[in-house]
Amino acid sequence: MADGIELVIEARRRMITDTMAVARTLPFRMRRNVGPFVFVDTMGPVRFEPGDVFDVEPHPHIGLATITLLLEGQVLHRDSIGSVQLVRPGEVNWMTAGRGIAHSERTPPEQRDVERSMFGLQTWVALPLADEECDPSFEHRSADELPVWTDGGAQIALLVGDLDGHRSPVDVRSRLVEASVELAPGASWTAPTDHVERAVQLMRGAVDIDGRRFDAGELVVLREGAPVTVSSVGGPATIVLLGGDPLDGPRTIRWNFVSSDPARIERAAEDWRAGRFPAVPGDDGYVPLPDGWGTLG
Repeated sequence: MADGIELVIEARRRMITDTMAVARTLPFRMRRNVGPFVFVDTMGPVRFEPGDVFDVEPHPHIGLATITLLLEGQVLHRDSIGSVQLVRPGEVNWMTAGRGIAHSERTPPEQRDVERSMFGLQTWVALPLADEECDPSFEHRSADELPVWTDGGAQIALLVGDLDGHRSPVDVRSRLVEASVELAPGASWTAPTDHVERAVQLMRGAVDIDGRRFDAGELVVLREGAPVTVSSVGGPATIVLLGGDPLDGPRTIRWNFVSSDPARIERAAEDWRAGRFPAVPGDDGYVPLPDGWGTLG
């Protein structure tokens, strides 16, 4: 393995709706997290015909914050604290689950009968131990509220956290970074070593890192402190840099729940099954616990 690269994770594909496949790179058996990031899913790219929809009905979360980034398409977010937000490309949805939240993600009504594309990234951040049971909250930032700068042939948009002297306005609870980087054809960008743990998620195109070619879908975990240059190959490329400080303790992930206490996950599952999570106003759908959960104690 090249000096600057610790691990390469190939995406595993799975269907999350009848019309949408995701490519998952975290968690992975050899790497459960990168900084506080415990979950990374690339959604699409997919082309929808009129009448095809992306609908994820109300489902619960605890112990984490979700980040939704779209490169193409739109999604309508609703949650149990009353948030209703249309998400467009380049914008950021930061939803803090804390002690418990339910939300849905659906194709907006005005787009359900038109041809369109969708492509995006959803990541989960494990909340610090002190904040696992905080009140749920929601924050949305438009693209023009985020720090954007150029570095040679690279354009960097800082979604959350801090990077290279810039700071996102999103209110985070731990030191981290998620940034989208657009590389022009033939451009190179050196990933800052601001953060202890870092990884590069390949979204579009192909890149060279330390003399190795990587293609869309792969997650490249970088070595701590290593100066790593990412160069586009054969055309433009889009990558997402993510990472941060190491987690402050191990986490258990089961279905949509993240916690330092496995028993807390069992309680959350029982609460969801028993209808004790708050409802999502304006959306009466429901995602049941997955098959195989079994009888909870």
